[in-house]
Amino acid sequence: MFNEKLADALNKQMNDEFFSAHHYMAMAAYCEHNSYLGFAQYYLGQASEERVHGMKIYKYLNDRGVHAKFSGLSEPKTEFSSILDTFENALWHEKEVTKNIYNVTDLAWEMKEHATISFLKWFLDEQVEEEATFETHIDYLKRIGNDQNALFVYENELGKRQMISE
Repeated sequence: MFNEKLADALNKQMNDEFFSAHHYMAMAAYCEHNSYLGFAQYYLGQASEERVHGMKIYKYLNDRGVHAKFSGLSEPKTEFSSILDTFENALWHEKEVTKNIYNVTDLAWEMKEHATISFLKWFLDEQVEEEATFETHIDYLKRIGNDQNALFVYENELGKRQMISE
């Protein structure tokens, strides 16, 4: 019998992953509205990746005989002051996701739920990559500053990102 408290925590994390997709869709919409199509494409790719993460947890819950339960999504932030602001907001968000995954992992350790600990390792490793990626983008955008030509080139490069298939 799977621990109910851990099942609830995993369901919450699954919903948080789907909220992350919602969050990145809102950033894509901001970018597209402001004619930053490459950045919009980048955030659409992020949204797709987050849905994949949510589905990983969905599948794990079902594999463990736990009912995956969906909850309503909060309204994401939709207005930003700049492209840099979207990336800073994304980094803040990813740090929150990392904290949440740490909490679920701590609970799995407390419950001695070794299969879940093993499952969550992938998410822990993924969060290191996510935070590092956004920190790098922020560094680049700060370096670019007000150079619109450099921003254009950087946007085009990010827009070439291949979306993860769902």
